[in-house]
Amino acid sequence: MLVDRLVRPYGLRDLLLLFLFLTLIVPITDAAKDKKPKIASNYAPKRIKCPHDSNQSLLREANSISFEESQWLRKRKEVTVPALKEFLLRATENFEDNSFVDLLFQNDNDDNDNDDNVNVPKIGIAISGGGYRSMLTGAGVLAAMDDRTINSTINGLGGLLQSTSYIAGVSGGNWLVGSLAWNNWTSVQSIIDNWNIDDKDDDVEDNTDSIGVSETEDVTIEEDADYEVNPIWDLHDSIISPGGMNIFKSAKRWDHISNAIQAKQDAGFETSLTDVWGRALSYNFFPNLNRGGIDYTWSSLRNSKVFGDAQMPFPISLSDGRYPGSSVINLNATLFEFNPFEMGSWDSSLNAFFDVRYLGSNVSNGIPIKPYVKTHSLTTSTNKDNTDVVEDDIEDGKECIIGYDNTAFIMATSSTLFNQFLLRINSTKLPVPKFITRLATHFLNDLSQDYNDIAVYHPNPFKDSKFVLDNFTTSITTSDSLYLVDGGEDDENIPFVPLIQKDRDLDIIFALDSSADMKLQWPDGSSLVHTYERQFFKQGDGMAFPYVPDTNTFTNLGLNKRPTFFGCDASNMTDLEYIPPLIVYMPNSEYSFQSNQSAFKLSYSETQRRQMIQNGFEIATRNNFTDDPDFLSCIGCAIMRRKQESLNITLPIECESCFVTYCWDGELDTTELPDSEKDWHHSFVYENGKPNDTNSTAKGSGTFSSFRYGDSPYLRDSNSKDIKDHSDEDQYKNTKIFTGTLINIKFIMLLLCIMTFLVGLI
Repeated sequence: MLVDRLVRPYGLRDLLLLFLFLTLIVPITDAAKDKKPKIASNYAPKRIKCPHDSNQSLLREANSISFEESQWLRKRKEVTVPALKEFLLRATENFEDNSFVDLLFQNDNDDNDNDDNVNVPKIGIAISGGGYRSMLTGAGVLAAMDDRTINSTINGLGGLLQSTSYIAGVSGGNWLVGSLAWNNWTSVQSIIDNWNIDDKDDDVEDNTDSIGVSETEDVTIEEDADYEVNPIWDLHDSIISPGGMNIFKSAKRWDHISNAIQAKQDAGFETSLTDVWGRALSYNFFPNLNRGGIDYTWSSLRNSKVFGDAQMPFPISLSDGRYPGSSVINLNATLFEFNPFEMGSWDSSLNAFFDVRYLGSNVSNGIPIKPYVKTHSLTTSTNKDNTDVVEDDIEDGKECIIGYDNTAFIMATSSTLFNQFLLRINSTKLPVPKFITRLATHFLNDLSQDYNDIAVYHPNPFKDSKFVLDNFTTSITTSDSLYLVDGGEDDENIPFVPLIQKDRDLDIIFALDSSADMKLQWPDGSSLVHTYERQFFKQGDGMAFPYVPDTNTFTNLGLNKRPTFFGCDASNMTDLEYIPPLIVYMPNSEYSFQSNQSAFKLSYSETQRRQMIQNGFEIATRNNFTDDPDFLSCIGCAIMRRKQESLNITLPIECESCFVTYCWDGELDTTELPDSEKDWHHSFVYENGKPNDTNSTAKGSGTFSSFRYGDSPYLRDSNSKDIKDHSDEDQYKNTKIFTGTLINIKFIMLLLCIMTFLVGLI
């Protein structure tokens, strides 16, 4: 068994030796704070003179997409239009008549008019959270959609990814989006090609030979001389013990991580456990970059050729706003998106976006307020010890910060799994000795009380913002710091909200759901239910989402085991704010491999990775079209549906047959599931430390589901609240997150390492 194989080499003596090594050889102590890192770290943000007018705001109101995004989309359209036309012609080639495709693309040869191709469908992809489970499963789905994958235009949905305008991820889904986008938009095919089959089990068949050569070149960046170059997603060893049996390598890695974080703190910036998490994750995502991309910034994507030429979809990461001390993340939480140009929220509680390049700058209503100080480093002969003399000159202009938007830090912000682990540790029946559980609970609770489980953005980029709408508290804009957590903690584990914004005008969203909603860690549609419900809450004002059934219906009708279309008939949604995109729901399910792995499984052999990706490919293609040879055609029909309705075009009979097969028709089966199958863990909605009953509260009202406010006292009252009670606001708005001793990373990692060895997760 895997657990036996992993645990057997590690006896108690080995763990004790590891403890002694980590404690005595490479300790992090208070004394380390006074030392300079052995190797200069570029993780610390840098202070520069603002390159723009001192009175120019870095903030804008969220009343539309940004100018930069709109200009970029015009470039992207030059790529998506021909790619989508080719895809749709292939999808409908067996139809008796597919001339209607030409009606959608009748302006595809016109020159650069902003109204060109208005009838061409606009596509988005949303990838759920779920740790490596979601990343690998989603990778298989994207491989099926990518024409760079061998045979994807024969046995897959190849070309669909090239036809996509937006791609959004949360938590593990964001790891997928981020590691592809910030590696020169490499392909899943290319990543697999660079793996070595060094640990394949003899009794497991490798069925991924059909995934072949990539057309994307690897990123060529200076390597870290201290480490061999590893391929992307080399998950053989856990990030907790990246050296595997080589504890010296693991210790050295964590020493580098601690030096990087210490440098950021020494530069005057607050740090949190999310910094640790991001630095640890980065080595698996950016192995060809120095120290896992120690100075690789989110905004740098703007300057890359692949993004500048719009050869990739527009990437978006999602996080939730949270205040320290608040254990409630609900449907009224403020949702934050990060894209290459800016970060912020469409929600009325903020209604603003900030230039992501200048995160860390001290601003008021978006205008930098700190004078720029130019530092000169001089060496004079009068110094006996020949040391540097530092002089500061105040120049005209204001200070801006660059480098705060570290790519891995933002990816970690969307996936703060450590606080999820904290929330779960006492509520799950893991085979962990009680003394370990008590020790971990006590230690992690101390971290939580110090708010180290939250991603800290200080200073707050939205301080004194004037764009908060009436009837909302200004708790975010009056706080000195901005606190963000995992984007799935409000139970909206699929990043729909950025993609359903009316200004982005999407026609269809492919939703990849690898949530662990049920006891056996399969999805049950909860994310769709919660996003549907959100439109009727205060924060959801102005958004629209198609009708969906309750979670019991999802499971009873098997909608959580096969692709399903939601929102097929626009005429049934006229009572919503606007006609939302059609949703193609693709839930994680087992075809050739048990892909319901734990989100806290921190290592995968190469064979397991290949099998997870292969299973994802089969999810996207209904088992290589063996379950339904017409599935490609049905995907084409779904893509064209919204434009067909608006143009009042009659689709061929083949599409009508597809809609009968895949569209949810309003049928309900609210029979309660047996305890053996029920949702084992209400993701992250807590009230007074107890789970809130919000997961299956959507019951049928007529044909469609509606939310019964009486089912949840907190959610019933949340329309009169904004994220937290006013009484909490003053207590936490000026909280200092991390100004004391640097976290003893080695101790944390040792503790988690012992636990995961015993549980068998790594």
